[in-house]
Amino acid sequence: MNFLARQAAKLLAIRSTWVVAALTFVWLSATTWTRPLFLPDEGRYVGVAWNMLSTHELLVPLLNGLPFFHKPPLFYWITALALQVFGVNEWAARFSSVACATLMVAMLFWFLKTHVNRQVAAIAAIILASSPFLFGAGQYANLDMTVAGMIAATVLLLASAVLRLERGQAYRTVLVLAYAAAGLGFLSKGLIGVVLPGGIVFFWLVGRKRFDTLRRLFWPPAIVAFLVVSLPWMAYMQWRYSGFFDYYIVYQHFQRFLESGFNNPHPFWFYVPVLIVLTLPWSVQLWRLASRRFWQDEQHADIKGLMLSWLLVVLIFFSIPSSKLVGYVLPALVPLAYFLALPFARRLNAKDAKAGTEPQRALRGFAVSLTVALAICVAAIVVLAVSPRPSTKGLAMKMSLAYTPKDSIVMLERIRYDLAFYLRSSKPAAIVADWNAPDIRTVDTWRKEVFDAAQFDPATAAPLLINSGELLARLCAAHDASVWLVGDRGSSEGYPFLAGLAPFAQDGKLSVWRIPAGTQPTFCAEKPRIDLK
Repeated sequence: MNFLARQAAKLLAIRSTWVVAALTFVWLSATTWTRPLFLPDEGRYVGVAWNMLSTHELLVPLLNGLPFFHKPPLFYWITALALQVFGVNEWAARFSSVACATLMVAMLFWFLKTHVNRQVAAIAAIILASSPFLFGAGQYANLDMTVAGMIAATVLLLASAVLRLERGQAYRTVLVLAYAAAGLGFLSKGLIGVVLPGGIVFFWLVGRKRFDTLRRLFWPPAIVAFLVVSLPWMAYMQWRYSGFFDYYIVYQHFQRFLESGFNNPHPFWFYVPVLIVLTLPWSVQLWRLASRRFWQDEQHADIKGLMLSWLLVVLIFFSIPSSKLVGYVLPALVPLAYFLALPFARRLNAKDAKAGTEPQRALRGFAVSLTVALAICVAAIVVLAVSPRPSTKGLAMKMSLAYTPKDSIVMLERIRYDLAFYLRSSKPAAIVADWNAPDIRTVDTWRKEVFDAAQFDPATAAPLLINSGELLARLCAAHDASVWLVGDRGSSEGYPFLAGLAPFAQDGKLSVWRIPAGTQPTFCAEKPRIDLK
């Protein structure tokens, strides 16, 4: 126990923001290579980045070769760059989430060190970095951690500009940086990268009746910085695809926010237990905040007000829609870490006689909580590494023994998002499904994603989205490269002709059948031979 306390004391002595960033990055990235990409999210978003990189189309997000405008491009750009620099592997695929989680921790440490004190900064940074919620999200390749990091950077830079302004210090450089960060937030996940930081700072300043400060935040050069970062990509997409603005802004940002027909419906209070459970064991200390003395203490009252506004705005905003995903509430981890750090700091600094050994007890308690938090994170990685979720990685490794870049892939009844990534393929796959289903535009499934993407490039989509009735004619056409059919082991029930075709390989629930170049399968005996274009 004394050893743990000594190590915890050393961590609390950290002074440099760069040291905090380096330690956090190493902690989060050390195990990101241990498991395949998770489906569907990691496969989808990393697959888009790989598709952009492999086709040299770095401006348009591409899902299986089709324009994919569900989300903006920052995550894809960072991931594509990481894949280019570090190679096509899971470590590089998860780089954006690791980097943005590191940014969140480092920015919190910098802000609290500057505007509160180094001890609170170190405690809050350690709590945040070791939280199982942040650790998991920082190792998960989707957009949630990227936008959370940008939101945190924007809020902390804006708040720092406010505090500098109110103290008569130079603030405009920090304000410009805040607006630029908001532009990156917009490129991370659209309007919430702007609305959430703006709402947090707005309610904080209104609560403090700092209306003049609020007015002075709208400084034209800072606004220009935001527009320079955020507008060019969107303007180019609207110029290139005429329906982009209506789909990306009107539908994706407003209609989806208010509609109830999407997946993952949960009650209004859903995020409260999510935060408590996923930040264990640190969240056990939340009871210490339930005291009048804590809230009446005027020391650093301005920072408390900021963090309270931050926590409430994030929780309320994401609790309004019926559809809720766990990762949406990640920005709330920053104020939560701050509020959890304050009781530890107060106990560590207790000096009255009645406190006795309170600082020693607080340090030991902190060390135990840190050890348990780290153990939870490591245990989760071990479980995932030993029992990975379904992936096409194993099937792709077997296919790679005979697969060539000229070959065609046909996916049966489902898109396998990560297959191109693991095959290092840049060629889009044909996907067999009922593309004429009447509910395809309203039911939130992978089919809707692909169907929506097809509307922006019908010419490219035409040979890629095929119905089951067209499949045999495709397979029996003349082809100068192999055709691979990827489906489930039970696919022969829906496609009886597969019963007479031996699988090339199987992995888990997946099977792949290969029709070599220039060959005619036996089930084509009565089919007319046509040229496959």
